[in-house]
Amino acid sequence: MTKKVLIAADSSCDMPEEYIQKHGIKILPFNININNVNYLDRKEITTAQLFEKVEQTHQLPKTSAISPGTYLQFFEKYASEYDIVFIGLGSDFSSSINSAILASKEFENVYVVDSLNLSAGSGLLINKAVLLREQGLSALEICEELKNIIPRVRVQFVINTLKYLHMGGRCSGTSRIFGTALKIKPIIKVVDGKMVVAKKPMGYHRGLQALLHMLEEDKDNIDGDLMTITHCLADSDAVYLKEEISKMVDHKNILETNAGAVISTHCGPRCIGILYILKENK
Repeated sequence: MTKKVLIAADSSCDMPEEYIQKHGIKILPFNININNVNYLDRKEITTAQLFEKVEQTHQLPKTSAISPGTYLQFFEKYASEYDIVFIGLGSDFSSSINSAILASKEFENVYVVDSLNLSAGSGLLINKAVLLREQGLSALEICEELKNIIPRVRVQFVINTLKYLHMGGRCSGTSRIFGTALKIKPIIKVVDGKMVVAKKPMGYHRGLQALLHMLEEDKDNIDGDLMTITHCLADSDAVYLKEEISKMVDHKNILETNAGAVISTHCGPRCIGILYILKENK
């Protein structure tokens, strides 16, 4: 007898709690360590609290990969009742997905998908998995379909401050000094599972315009199921982008999502992105 399909993910997917609850998605939290105190992402610390603690301690929080043993316990909890599709943070951003793959080998009905992405880029794949489940596809079929969709996911966001990239070792001290002096707000894209600097606009507003220009180039090729505006405490900027996007594309489902502690640790306050899936890869 075919089991029901359970969709699961780690907490870096940045999908709203209301969405998670509505679709019965199970979330495995990352650990966030600040000044030798450990917090469970989404459960024990908010993004606002994280930024407050960075200002207080002058230390960047550390995220640790979820262990194979934790995944094993997680899968054991649900595998007897469900066939499981687990969608995780991209392998270039964390070794966590490799731990998930290792743990899944103990089960015949656990399918792990390396999203090759981060934040709501993984969340868009979760949404696709939900829709495919509603169509009656099996866990294996959903997994295979997602692998075909992954190359069409588009994630691009503007960084407001280089402080967090610098503290996390992704930006040199010299680059931070010159970038800050010139008010450079880099546009980061996820390409082939890796983060790359796509543009270096001077000024945050120009950064927002660069995001909209990228969207405009794709506007006739955007999948209509879901688009997200994902941000780190940039509520007014999200309102602005949504208004501008609505002038550009007739998209029926634009979801605003807040980046959790995992993503915010590296991106910093007021980071914001536009994320969507292409109908076809060009």
